[in-house]
Amino acid sequence: MHATKQLEEWIDLYGQKLFDRAFYLLSSREDAEDIVQEVYVAAYSAMDNFQEKSSPLTWLMGILQHKVTDLYRKKYKGNPQISLDHFFDNHEFWKDPDGILKNWDTSDASLLDNEVFNAYLEKCLEELPDRWLTLVKLTYLQEKKTTEICQETNISTTNYWKILQRSRLQLRECLQFNWFGKEK
Repeated sequence: MHATKQLEEWIDLYGQKLFDRAFYLLSSREDAEDIVQEVYVAAYSAMDNFQEKSSPLTWLMGILQHKVTDLYRKKYKGNPQISLDHFFDNHEFWKDPDGILKNWDTSDASLLDNEVFNAYLEKCLEELPDRWLTLVKLTYLQEKKTTEICQETNISTTNYWKILQRSRLQLRECLQFNWFGKEK
């Protein structure tokens, strides 16, 4: 009974913080809600293992991180290969019909502070294939190391860097069309 009462208290105290972090990492309200529920189920099951050497929030966030990693791993393994023909011509050279590979104007250094730009960036991120999005999030949002990501997703470092490069190219093309190609 003590564990149930303790868990109820943690839900009240930390529920929103866990949800906010899960939503930040997953970009899906439904996935974030499911993960937070899984965190509390796992915490309840392992309540005897909590030694209070850290705060309950730190312990719960650790469980959350593992659950998110498991979800990404599960999603990543289930997705098929995608075609990259869109980026290459018949001679296997980069296509660049719209000049997207030219240098961008970098005078607007504070783009990430611009809400409209962030909306376009989010839209472009959503258009990435799930496998690519997983690696982008693990790399740039969770700031994990290459070796750790490769182990979690069971890919080679060469494949990792190729996927990141292709993700950046697709994001660049999307932003070039949706943001930079339009009047700001």
